[in-house]
Amino acid sequence: MDELRQGRYLARLARDDRDTERAQALRARAFLGEEAGRDADDHDAACLHVLVEEEPSGELVCCFRVLMLEGGSEIARSYSAQFYELSALAGFEGRMAEMGRFCVAPDRHDPDILRVAWAAMTRLVDAHGVQMLFGCSSFKGVEATPYLDAFAMLGKRHLAPRRWWPRVKAPAVFRFAQRLRRHKPDMKLAMRHMPPLLRSYLMMGGWVSDHAVIDRRMGTLHVFTGVEISAIPAARQRLLRALAG
Repeated sequence: MDELRQGRYLARLARDDRDTERAQALRARAFLGEEAGRDADDHDAACLHVLVEEEPSGELVCCFRVLMLEGGSEIARSYSAQFYELSALAGFEGRMAEMGRFCVAPDRHDPDILRVAWAAMTRLVDAHGVQMLFGCSSFKGVEATPYLDAFAMLGKRHLAPRRWWPRVKAPAVFRFAQRLRRHKPDMKLAMRHMPPLLRSYLMMGGWVSDHAVIDRRMGTLHVFTGVEISAIPAARQRLLRALAG
């Protein structure tokens, strides 16, 4: 992926170990609240790491990692597979990409950061011929109560197609589709509490698992999220490719 500049932001791939370590440090701040730590795991070595920096300071304001898979037969290599039973996706024949550890610096709230990040992801999708994008979308904290409207909306409108259905694997989950089937969601509250990354997936026609994993190590609730590239509405595809330049 070539460098991508929009406004005062630059998106690029990590060039060396130092870049990867910067991303790991931002992840520690965003997910774990650790100012001097690093969030690292064995998956990092197999991934591309995308950095979004503010110019001209070079400050890192956003990052995420991408694992490229030739098809569903490699789904067990993904980070998500340790939390979700994904055997249904093993039958997917096209190239796949897992987008993970997406985070924005906690003190940054500029929506242009998210736009630049998605533009970079769009370039990677097109360059590698990716046909399905997936990952874990995280809600901050491990208590579901603040997000009941959001989960109820997901359960009523955005569950995965049966042919790709992610099943329960993690020991601690919140089965929101079952638990909240009679809960009538307040749509304004639902969208207000929807993580920005997940909101973007939904606008592309994305879908989620019927349960959230309670991840106490990361301090999050997360849902498996996927979108088939061919199913993204044409207007949204044009917008993403316009951003990607």
